[in-house]
Amino acid sequence: MIVDMQPATMNLEHTTSDKIMAYLKEKNTASINEMKRFFGISHQALYKHLNKLLSTQKIAKSGRPPKVYYHLAEPTLVAGESLSDQPLLQFINDSYLLISSAGNFMPGLSGFAQFCRQNNLPLEKTAREYQTTLQKYNQYKHDGLIDGLTKFQNTFTEIFLDEVYYFDFYSIERFGKTKLGTLLLYAKQAQNPELIKMITTLTRARLERLIEEKQIDALGFIPPTVPRQIQFQKEFALLLNLNLPQLNLVKTVTDVAIPQKSLSKLSDRVENARRTIFVDDRRQFKNILLIDDAVGSGATLNVVAEKIKNKGLCSGKIIGLALTGSFKGFDVISEV
Repeated sequence: MIVDMQPATMNLEHTTSDKIMAYLKEKNTASINEMKRFFGISHQALYKHLNKLLSTQKIAKSGRPPKVYYHLAEPTLVAGESLSDQPLLQFINDSYLLISSAGNFMPGLSGFAQFCRQNNLPLEKTAREYQTTLQKYNQYKHDGLIDGLTKFQNTFTEIFLDEVYYFDFYSIERFGKTKLGTLLLYAKQAQNPELIKMITTLTRARLERLIEEKQIDALGFIPPTVPRQIQFQKEFALLLNLNLPQLNLVKTVTDVAIPQKSLSKLSDRVENARRTIFVDDRRQFKNILLIDDAVGSGATLNVVAEKIKNKGLCSGKIIGLALTGSFKGFDVISEV
């Protein structure tokens, strides 16, 4: 039962927030219309209180307009979940991200503590192990990029890319997806514009520097296979808003769309890219940057580079860039 908490001396704003919390505790979930009817206040006034409760993480919401439901927030940390080592805490807050099975965005310590709870692991010991593991993989980064050319040389008999880079690995041993890998997975699967904006923010400066360093004068965004209302590559290109010409790369429509990620053989991935992606362009450039979201085998990037060279569109270098790449094989990125 909702308790009436309106003594004359209490602040009305405080009592309304308390009543909302009490209502959600009793009802578990409620829509904006339910609460508006119950409390008899306007949408504007109710949103003011809800937004304050959301900002302090006392409540959470599920869904998107027009179907949004509010509920009490689950505590992101429980008693005793803390790190005494401040540099380690800062490392976790900077590098870790968990998106829960319910879709909750849990960055830093809150997400890492949840990971430890789920796997019955001690927090501080596991945090140190995570730091050591991630630092091992970060050794492959030089000036913010991972050189992926050796992987291509070990995969293909003929390489048509002059250079290949990743911003990060998609996943690492034991701990799974990296922060960028997590953002990429859910940005694509959930077609979430806010996550695509986060990725753009994280990668823009280094991408612009790469363009300047390599004297890039044209871009090519690898087209998607799976039809989606919000296409990651298109949205990413729009948000970047780079003042460079874009090659017209075309993904043809076939009787049955076969995503690269569904093919387990390298030869099938090469054939898929060769028969479905085309370069419909006649312009000539010196240095071209091909951008993909994730590189598993690298077949698509290599095939597109081959087609550009065969058409004589590049007089300098063709450089490949992926947001994330696999450390070893290519089946690890079958999710995206």
